[in-house]
Amino acid sequence: MKKTSYLLLFFIQLLAINVYGQQQQRPKIGLTLSGGGAKGLAHIGILKAIDSAGLKIDYVTGTSMGGVIGGLYAVGYSGDTIEKISRTINWDLFLSNQASLRTLYMEEKDEYNKYNVELPWVNHRFHLPSGLLQGQEVWNKLSELFYPVYNVKDFTKFSKPFKCIATDVGTGEAVVLSKGEISSAIRASMAIPSFFTATDIDGKRLIDGGVVRNFPVRDVKEMGADIVIGSNVTGPLLPSDKVQNAIQVLLQVAFFREAADSKEEQKLCNIYVAHSLRGFNMGSFSQARDILQTGIEEGRKLFPVFKRMADSLNAIYGIDTTERKSLPPTKPVIISSYEVNGLVNTSASFFINTIDLLTNKEYTPLRLIKMVRAAYGTRYYSRITYSLVPQEDGTCKIIFDVTENPLTFFKAGLHYNRFSGVAAIVNFTSRNLLFPNSRSMIAANIGETLRAKAEHLQYYGRRKNFSTMMSVQADRFDISSYNTLKQDGIFKQEFYKADFKVQFSSQRNFTVGAGQRFEYIRNKPKINASFDYRGNNNFVVGYLFLAQNNLDKTDYPHRGIKFNTVFEWVGTQHPRVDFFMNGVPVKKDSIAVTGSPYARVLVNMDAYTPLGKRTTVEFQLQSGVNFNYGDNIMNEFVVGGLTRQFRNQVTFAGLQEGSVYTPAMAVAQLGLRYEFLSNTFLIGKGNVLLNNFISKSKFYNNPDFMTGYSLTFGYNFALGPLELSLMYNDQSKRLGTYVNIGVPF
Repeated sequence: MKKTSYLLLFFIQLLAINVYGQQQQRPKIGLTLSGGGAKGLAHIGILKAIDSAGLKIDYVTGTSMGGVIGGLYAVGYSGDTIEKISRTINWDLFLSNQASLRTLYMEEKDEYNKYNVELPWVNHRFHLPSGLLQGQEVWNKLSELFYPVYNVKDFTKFSKPFKCIATDVGTGEAVVLSKGEISSAIRASMAIPSFFTATDIDGKRLIDGGVVRNFPVRDVKEMGADIVIGSNVTGPLLPSDKVQNAIQVLLQVAFFREAADSKEEQKLCNIYVAHSLRGFNMGSFSQARDILQTGIEEGRKLFPVFKRMADSLNAIYGIDTTERKSLPPTKPVIISSYEVNGLVNTSASFFINTIDLLTNKEYTPLRLIKMVRAAYGTRYYSRITYSLVPQEDGTCKIIFDVTENPLTFFKAGLHYNRFSGVAAIVNFTSRNLLFPNSRSMIAANIGETLRAKAEHLQYYGRRKNFSTMMSVQADRFDISSYNTLKQDGIFKQEFYKADFKVQFSSQRNFTVGAGQRFEYIRNKPKINASFDYRGNNNFVVGYLFLAQNNLDKTDYPHRGIKFNTVFEWVGTQHPRVDFFMNGVPVKKDSIAVTGSPYARVLVNMDAYTPLGKRTTVEFQLQSGVNFNYGDNIMNEFVVGGLTRQFRNQVTFAGLQEGSVYTPAMAVAQLGLRYEFLSNTFLIGKGNVLLNNFISKSKFYNNPDFMTGYSLTFGYNFALGPLELSLMYNDQSKRLGTYVNIGVPF
């Protein structure tokens, strides 16, 4: 059937060529690429076949993903080059709303991407955007790829004249884009309703052109194409018996008009390529390589058709010697002036200082994108685009168009952990609430475990290198107590702290600082253990710290290091404690507790190194020492658990939270993570624990050396990481389970 179809196409070509041959004028060939989301990657295979056949394309039109690929082809990228680009794109980042973790201020990283829902508060009410994603990384990538033609504002002046299609959300009519900023035009053409936010161009709010004209063949005909090659990756509407739920009904209704239009557009094609992409959908970017390969195989089948057409045209009209513009070389530009549009809550000086723009300096496209990411990483902006306007002296003026984030957000998330139970986490964050260049927030963990905190962060300096942070926090946990690694009882711990620190960040991945905090701890047994205590302690801590965080992302990072070391001086303590043995009070004069000051050092490091695209080595080091701590109480390191959640906790594969209390410890852990499906992981870990060196508690008796292991199934989804683990400890000889869903408070 396929072979017969291709022969029929070939005869149609010969007929068209003979007709135009009588006119003694070489026919113009147009190329139209449909929208289709991830399925649009199959178009690349057709481009490769056209290039290999030596067939010259004169005009290009496209919608949505067809606009992206068609635009790249039109400005001068070859099919082979576009294939290489598609294979190197990180589609998860490309189609996310996330800033790169490395662009955020150090003070912002712990709170970033922590919540499942973030709703802006505007004019005394919650504001819903026109789509889920602004798609800043889409803008960035398009700006980078189309940088070579930054000075071409008329798309008909490209190597191959080009038009793309968007939809006016106000009228529902198709809008043909042929002038302006090419990256903005393509971003508008691919603004899938409810997924990407709309784009404003020339007073019109535009969304995906696929809503009304997903296959714009008529437009390439109007440009002057005599012969049209149309590549369509969208399938027909579902038959009635396949429409079985409300979502499918809505999709059918939404695409009624587009489906009818595509049927008419198909009739205008001389060569119509209908891709068979069953099993894929618009969002199948995790299967990008498979879709691309399917398109390449389709292109190979069509190569003889394109080759015969090229040879026939050359035989009739001679070899096409028309000089075509090649893709201009990528050269740095000198920026002589700037303009920033769209600012309300921040100033132009704040924006320019944030990106460290200096006039009369050279900038490469990658440097410009890095600057945009730096501004986006402040969290003040939801979208940043730029255009370069050539000046008479050979320099450029850069014009930034920005959309600011609302200053106040309500955030919420869900978390479940075997230790802390189920909880809703809520957060109000407001910027510039008390002072300019600041962030204030309050947050609460509401559930089986109650936690709350309030924090004010203030930035200083031209580049916001200096900052101060004031915070208060309250926690209440039920913690199991253990005797020789066997659960022995439960006690309630209440913890309160007030903290103030000053810090300096020479860059966004490194900071140093100093601070002072007040801590109050109170323990009360709920189920008596063989040995426990009731009472409280409070003290003031002065500290110096150094931290680094250049992880590439928050959850399941692929590379980078997160490092934190703190030197603390714990001042005079005020312990008031009663001890119990099997629930019976112990005479106070038989156990001495000191309140003497002491020093302590803590080191934490998490390092990730990729072994391949799907495999990552994880290394973790945790170490802490309380010097001269033998007669102290309530400031030990608490070993156990796989998720850090509470004060002084040291995670350890193989032990549950609270299994070991120690004044001096070091844990080294090695892990291997394999992503066997998109966002689905298998993680194996092994670790060792050294106890009781330098300091040894007289209240707790634990082994000096311990080993443990875990095997985890992990899945990163809308609520955050879902992790189901099996653990084993060599000393207890017990196999345990561990569950964590979402990001903890």
